[in-house]
Amino acid sequence: MARRRSRRLVIPEATQGVERFKAELMRQKGYAVNADDPQKVKYEVARSMGIPLTQGYNGQLSTEQAGKIGGEIGGSMVREMIRMAQQKLAESGRTTAEPFRR
Repeated sequence: MARRRSRRLVIPEATQGVERFKAELMRQKGYAVNADDPQKVKYEVARSMGIPLTQGYNGQLSTEQAGKIGGEIGGSMVREMIRMAQQKLAESGRTTAEPFRR
């Protein structure tokens, strides 16, 4: 049986910032997302993919369909965070091979 991972952030106060980041990123990717209502991002992504995601119970969705929605959102966020980290490293003059020193 699959385990459901916790969806809590390590820093709970960051939730609003992460939600805004998600909405802004998906808007940049061409989805019609309102940055003031980031909870609707998944519905817009599902609609654009032709997946019948509704508020409430979605037991009719296959795991493949659910994964496509989450993968599009989460994958985009991870790629953007990696790009941002690489940019910060480049700006600081460090390479990824150098150990971090405080």
